[in-house]
Amino acid sequence: MTMRLLCRLARVLPRSTSGSSAAGASALLQTSAAQSAEPLWSQSRHRPHIVAARGLCDRHGLASREEESTFVFKRTQLDALVSAAKSPEEVLRLWEEHGGSANQAAICLNQISRLALERSVEERRQLVNQPGCTALLHTVSSEAQAVWNGTLVSVLRSVSQLDVPPGAAVLRSLETEALWRVRRFSYKQLAYLMEWAVSEGARLARLGNHGDASTLANELTKQLELRWTELSEPRTVAVLMGRAAHLPPSLIEKLEDKALELAEHFVAEDIRRVAHALASQGRRTVPLLRALSYHLLQRPSKELSTALLLDIAYAYGKLNFHQTQVFQRVAAELLPRTPDLSPTDVTRCAKSFAFLKWLNLPLFEAFTEHYVANSEKYSTLQLWNLLMSLAKLNFQPSKGEAFFVKVHSALKDTLPHLEPFLQVDVVWSLCVMQQVKPEYLTAFTQPSFQEKLKVGSVARVENYRVKLQQITAERILGGFGSSVPSSAPPPEPPRTSPPSQLQTALHAALTSLTDAKPNTLRTSIATCYGWPLDGELILDSESKPIELDTLTAPHLPGGGGDKPLPEGAMRMGFVAWEFPNFVLRTKGLLGRFAMQKRHLQLAGFHLVEVPYYEWLELKADWQRVAYLKDKMGKAVAEEMAK
Repeated sequence: MTMRLLCRLARVLPRSTSGSSAAGASALLQTSAAQSAEPLWSQSRHRPHIVAARGLCDRHGLASREEESTFVFKRTQLDALVSAAKSPEEVLRLWEEHGGSANQAAICLNQISRLALERSVEERRQLVNQPGCTALLHTVSSEAQAVWNGTLVSVLRSVSQLDVPPGAAVLRSLETEALWRVRRFSYKQLAYLMEWAVSEGARLARLGNHGDASTLANELTKQLELRWTELSEPRTVAVLMGRAAHLPPSLIEKLEDKALELAEHFVAEDIRRVAHALASQGRRTVPLLRALSYHLLQRPSKELSTALLLDIAYAYGKLNFHQTQVFQRVAAELLPRTPDLSPTDVTRCAKSFAFLKWLNLPLFEAFTEHYVANSEKYSTLQLWNLLMSLAKLNFQPSKGEAFFVKVHSALKDTLPHLEPFLQVDVVWSLCVMQQVKPEYLTAFTQPSFQEKLKVGSVARVENYRVKLQQITAERILGGFGSSVPSSAPPPEPPRTSPPSQLQTALHAALTSLTDAKPNTLRTSIATCYGWPLDGELILDSESKPIELDTLTAPHLPGGGGDKPLPEGAMRMGFVAWEFPNFVLRTKGLLGRFAMQKRHLQLAGFHLVEVPYYEWLELKADWQRVAYLKDKMGKAVAEEMAK
């Protein structure tokens, strides 16, 4: 628009200039009369100041993009030979024979870089030091202004891949030229140049050097944010999203909007890049994740590589984004490929699905079989991750005997040498799966070991203290010991967080059930086993609540009163199961809650479970009280049947 306006003003300029004086006007009229056959606009080209004004619109002034876009590239013989070359040495020979411009030298460097990718670092350095390659680098460095924009962007990456030393003349020259041209690059070129600048900055940081890459990256960031409306290619969006850590939040939000707009044009690799970028930044953009999920399901299997599937599972697990159809597709694609997976791939996928609380039985069976077949390839840390994932989902393999034989064999010599926190995690996982051995529990009774668990943040120390309580409970209630040792960890403090809506409603219903009789009901109980209990009643032989204060309570830190339970009395425990306590889309409890249920039952409670999906159907108070009475009757009947 500006260029057209300047062109029109250039044509009108002679009229306004000549009209500024009477003499000029008279002369102009005489000239017009004498040359009436020639149009006025045609006369303007004979005036020198008009030529200067037209120069503003010339290609050598503010070169218009329309004219530049009409330029047709003509391939030379050297270009054809270089593109067909099979080795870097052949490219160097062709350059020595034919020579060429600085732009062609840059093209040769790009081809050399592609052909040398599979070579070692030392071989690439030797290649750079050859006289032919040195001549190429010198040509590009001395005539960088003659290298075309697209070639300039690609040759910067090529020079870095050839391990040219940081601070080399060619790198400084190309970076400076790119900095000067930053406003002339297309948005796509800006994006790829930004990707290079970030990578180069990381390379320089590793080597402890400093270059102009950070300056260039800052300028590129400004241009990307100013010209974001030019973004129209899905691939460019994916490239920029992959570097989201180095972009300002305002630009990332605009990129997310563009990604949502262009999601239908994404290939599978673009979907992976964007999902991974969201996960690395912790940006749980639900509309974009839904769009990515939909379009991922449309991709054919040949586009879904193993690495891509694992990255998608990781991203969704990191963002805690649940999309069952995507999980099923990932599991279906990975299942036949399981024998070819590495131990890292297996543990990574299992860990991602454990974060999502999603269990696919055939896939996890394949994971355990993979461990049985390749146990010698698994490191102790990988085995720890696998056990933690299985325990969290409460998964019991069908061929458990063979699996746990391998596990115990691997842990026999390595477990005592693990970091204390890792030891606790491994043994706690085995407790969940009821596969712990007495010798694993010995170290946990020693005060010196317990002191090692008090290092770290308050939340971490508290988490492992509770885990240690639960391991101790497994030792006592599981038949590995008869009493709590004197060095046992202190009991868990009372729950400080406010009760949930389900727990509050349960407490109210229990109060109504006992007719508000004093000392017949306990709520929000912190047991010495490390497990919370939402309610406790003791029923006599006639199924009526009796007072609790004077009766013994082994599950309480203080032990309760001193009177034993009356003959025929039963201790009823109430537990409210919330939505997060279950495996996704099932009614099966997660591992830690399954162990909580088992421990409380072993502690002598007739457990009354109140799952959220049943409680939500009860609208009136009388329905809830009747529901609890029915549940209590079933618990009593089950005990009598035993």
